[in-house]
Amino acid sequence: MSDFLSPDLETFLGKTTNLSADTPAEWGSMTAQQMIEHLSNSIDLSTGKIKGALSIPEEKVEGAVAYLHSEKPFPRGFKVNYAPENPPLRNEDLESAIDELAMKWVGFEEYFFNEPEARNMHPMYGNLDHKGWLRVHSKHFTHHFLQFNL
Repeated sequence: MSDFLSPDLETFLGKTTNLSADTPAEWGSMTAQQMIEHLSNSIDLSTGKIKGALSIPEEKVEGAVAYLHSEKPFPRGFKVNYAPENPPLRNEDLESAIDELAMKWVGFEEYFFNEPEARNMHPMYGNLDHKGWLRVHSKHFTHHFLQFNL
């Protein structure tokens, strides 16, 4: 059995019930709201609303995809050049950011329901289909929810 969260809205929203604006991170410098907005950005990447470009040499994608499908968690403090470390907030408050996240997740599921063959670029894992993006979101959400002890 996997230690990663099931990639579904009910699971994700259930984790946010213990999150408040002043919940401290165990590592990194993001606030709770920045983390939620960061996860929303990753959903936009998966639906092509944010266009990704490969950030690693193409010959390393196969190994990165193998890591994605492994049971190894993302490392703490892992930084990537395609996600700003302390982005400005775009929502009024944490609750609004969580609402945005929920709407984006519904949009993600609708997108792939209507476009089942769609593939969108992830900067490390290349062009991913719905199943690949579910794995990314599962590991990514797990990583950040652990960051905030959720």
